[in-house]
Amino acid sequence: MPVRIAIAGAGGRMGRMLIEAVLADAQAQLVAALDQPGSPAIGQDAGAALGRHTGVAVSGDAAAALAGGVDVLIDFTRPEGTMAHLALARRHGVKLVVGTTGFTPEQKAAIGAAAQDIGIVFAPNMSVGVNVLVKLVEAAAAALDERYDAEVYEVHHRHKVDAPSGTALALGEAVARGRGVNFAERAVLSREGHTGERRRGDIGFGTLRGGDIIGEHLVMFAGTGERIEIAHKSGSRANYAEGSLRAAHFLAAHGPGLYGMADVLGL
Repeated sequence: MPVRIAIAGAGGRMGRMLIEAVLADAQAQLVAALDQPGSPAIGQDAGAALGRHTGVAVSGDAAAALAGGVDVLIDFTRPEGTMAHLALARRHGVKLVVGTTGFTPEQKAAIGAAAQDIGIVFAPNMSVGVNVLVKLVEAAAAALDERYDAEVYEVHHRHKVDAPSGTALALGEAVARGRGVNFAERAVLSREGHTGERRRGDIGFGTLRGGDIIGEHLVMFAGTGERIEIAHKSGSRANYAEGSLRAAHFLAAHGPGLYGMADVLGL
C-alpha cells in the first residue's frame, strides 16, 4: 500500500519539488497539501504549478487535513508553522519529516518530546549528499587533530532567515564529535573587530547570503603546509525532496522515535 503523504508549504518552491517527487513515486500517494492561510495557492490543485492535476486542493486548514488518512507529513516551513503542525501530527498519530531549520532549544526539546508518541525524522538537511558529507567530516576530524584548524563556510540565498545554517551547525557538530570535544565550548559562530590570534581547537564559521544560491557548504581543515577541504554544492532542491521522500518511506516502516538522516540512509 502506498505511503499517504501530506506536504506542508505546498505553495512554495520546496513544496512544489516535494509534490513532484511524491507524484513520481509509485509507492507514495499525495493525500493533502497545506499552506498558510491567505496564500494564493489555497484552493488550487496541488499540481497546478507543475501542469498536473492531482485532485488534491491546497488547504489552509491543517487540523482538518491531518485529522484522518495521512501517514506522514513532510514539513519545510518556518519554526512557528512546524510547531503548530507538530502538535496536530502528535494528536492524530501522523508521522513527521521535519526539514525546517532555525529552531530554538525549547522547540527542539518539544520535537523530541513528541517523538515519544510518533516517528519523526528531524534533520538540518535532507540531502543524501549532505548527510554523507557530515559523516566524511566526522571521520576527517577524528584523523586530523587540533593542529588542523577547522572552519565551516556556508552560502545561501538572500531569503534565508537563520545563520549559520542548520547544516553548517551540523557540520561543526560533526567536527566536535570526531575530536571528542564539546561543540558549544569550541564553536566561534562569528568574528568581528580585534579578535586576537585564532585559538587552537576552535571550530570557526563563515556565512554569506546573496542572490538565489540554493546552498553551498565547505569544511576546511588547515594545517601547516597543507589544507583539506570537503564540500557540497546544491544545484537544485530536487535532492532535498528525494531525501525527504526516503525519510517518509523510512518512517512508514518504523515506530515512534526521533530519527536523523543517518538512520534513514543506514550511515
